Amino acid sequence: MSILSEFKAFAVKGNVVDMAVGIIIGAAFGKIVSSFVGDVIMPPIGLLIGGVDFSQLAITLREGVAATDTSAAVPAVLLSYGKFIQTILDFTIVAFAIFMGVKAINKLKRDEAEAPTVAPVPTAEEVLLTEIRDLLKNQQKP
Repeated sequence: MSILSEFKAFAVKGNVVDMAVGIIIGAAFGKIVSSFVGDVIMPPIGLLIGGVDFSQLAITLREGVAATDTSAAVPAVLLSYGKFIQTILDFTIVAFAIFMGVKAINKLKRDEAEAPTVAPVPTAEEVLLTEIRDLLKNQQKP
């Protein structure tokens, strides 16, 4: 088997395709959650704690220097802990949403497994074949 045919067999396997779809949907979901956290959740929280915008919170480690005619500008060095707080909140909300989704799926699977299975009603042909089988078994006994 050539490398190209092996790669084709690998790439079109159901697991690889399912994983790719999951990654793409996950990336889109991440954008939605980031927007939800940044645009819906954080403004009220910032308002409750005094109008603080977490993404703007930082400690200046070194002041920046403005550009002059003879020197280039030196940017300030910041420790942006507010962005870190924002990322932790994003992660917490994503993790909770995934937890709730998995919990709902597990509940559906559990309900499906607990549902009583109804035996299908045998057709007339199946009943006749069963009777023939039983008669043949009885004839073979001494």
